[in-house]
Amino acid sequence: MEGQVIGAGPYRATKLWNETIKLFRGGMPLRRHWANFRCYDCTFTGSEAVDYLHELLRSNYNFGPEVTRYQTLQLLRKFFKAHVIEDVKGRHGTEDFEDNSHLYRFPTMSPLKSLPTRPSWRDGSDLPRLIRWDDYEELPQKENVAPQKSAELTSDLWNKRHSVAIGDVHECKLIRRREVTSKQVDHIWKSMTITHLQRVLGLKSLDGILNPAHVNGKDIVVNIFNVNKTGIVVLENKAEDMPYWVVSAMKCLANWPEGNDAKQPLYPGFERDVLRTVADYYQKLKEPLLTFHLYEVFVNILSLLQEQDKAIEALQVSCLLLPPPNRRRLQLLLRLMARVCHNPRLPPLNDTIATRTLMVQMFSHCVLGSPDDMDLDELLATKLVTFMMEHHGAISQVNAKLRCQVEEHLSHLKRAQIKYAGSDTDFSASPAFCKQIKRVDCEEQKVIGTQIPLQQLLEGLIADQELPAKDKRKRLKQFQKSYPEVYQKRFPTEESKAAVIPEKAPRLKPHLVLFNLKKPFQPFQRSWSFRA
Repeated sequence: MEGQVIGAGPYRATKLWNETIKLFRGGMPLRRHWANFRCYDCTFTGSEAVDYLHELLRSNYNFGPEVTRYQTLQLLRKFFKAHVIEDVKGRHGTEDFEDNSHLYRFPTMSPLKSLPTRPSWRDGSDLPRLIRWDDYEELPQKENVAPQKSAELTSDLWNKRHSVAIGDVHECKLIRRREVTSKQVDHIWKSMTITHLQRVLGLKSLDGILNPAHVNGKDIVVNIFNVNKTGIVVLENKAEDMPYWVVSAMKCLANWPEGNDAKQPLYPGFERDVLRTVADYYQKLKEPLLTFHLYEVFVNILSLLQEQDKAIEALQVSCLLLPPPNRRRLQLLLRLMARVCHNPRLPPLNDTIATRTLMVQMFSHCVLGSPDDMDLDELLATKLVTFMMEHHGAISQVNAKLRCQVEEHLSHLKRAQIKYAGSDTDFSASPAFCKQIKRVDCEEQKVIGTQIPLQQLLEGLIADQELPAKDKRKRLKQFQKSYPEVYQKRFPTEESKAAVIPEKAPRLKPHLVLFNLKKPFQPFQRSWSFRA
């Protein structure tokens, strides 16, 4: 039974918990059992429950084949503590659920989690508004900076900005924003990163998933720019870094056998003790590396794992939200896990468990965990950490699209612009993100964005009754020279042109005529002509 695939959305972990309980209750085989000379109907043994739930979880997309029998037993113990199941005497939570022949049953109603109610965060002030061109200062006129191309023009604004073509230059001034502070840069990174994450997850809102108050824009900037050549975060405060002995142990395993300073094991099983040293450090951290605040964010990413590229992009962006010490520890851990799993020269680290399975089991709960004991965090962490380990190189990189969008916006804020009198609209503002369109739509927008205002301008010139005929002909001639396609479309023939444009008054010019004074005056035929 595969069950329902829970998509991205608020409180996805709670929905998965409830869905798993429903699947377990609905499919677990029940039968009559004997114990202590008594008959118990509609019951099951602990081992039967582990067998059934283990196969259920392994075949369910939300969890996958990486789920172990031990993890299944741990989940059943949570179910027992939460009174999803009880023993045949009606007891629950007072002792551990056991993988043996002890008898259990379902209570009349297994409790489901209710979705918690949280206030809406999108209406708050935690998510900063992108800085626009509302605040500017005038520049000296000696700085010759060309105006930026407008995103959209009305015919009236087109008149103001392109009036040179028709003989008028309206009053304008050169402006720029005041210098963007480092705090404003942090806010821009925070706002645009959260917006990008919401778009990648395909959600209308991040309510119930991410509280913007828990995101620090400065952390994002550090995670992007304070890195070494391999992309690993470099901490300015060394007190926040990992102890030297832990880093040395990780290097020893990651580069085995070259990473061992002694060049050979000091004793049999030396590599296992080194691994235990690293594991002890990570398992004693007060909080999972992905933090409790971001738990719902990463649980939602699990629904994207079938679309590998989208899942990697979501992880790239969401990992930027981590505190820099957490991001550094995560990067080093994922790199260690990947290298250990792909190193054929490393001796087995466990006698019964494969190295890959051991690494995931040992560190998954150090990476992702829920503050709620009654949760599926261990199962979800297994699936997420497996994916992150396999794609740790790509996940450690900064998302190129996000970086390009933020840098373009910051570059826009530093540009000078020409501001026309009576127009307070900034038409060159960079959008938060772009949407690709078809070539046909692009060509259509070109026509709408340029030719229509030009056509309106031409009609305005034609209809202007106060403009002298001489000036009107002069401006129309300039318009024809600057925009021949628009002019030709309006006046395809000479007749259409003559119908609306006043002609010049004829002016008489005589040709040179030779007269013979001895003969009577006889003008030559066609000695006079009119020139248009």
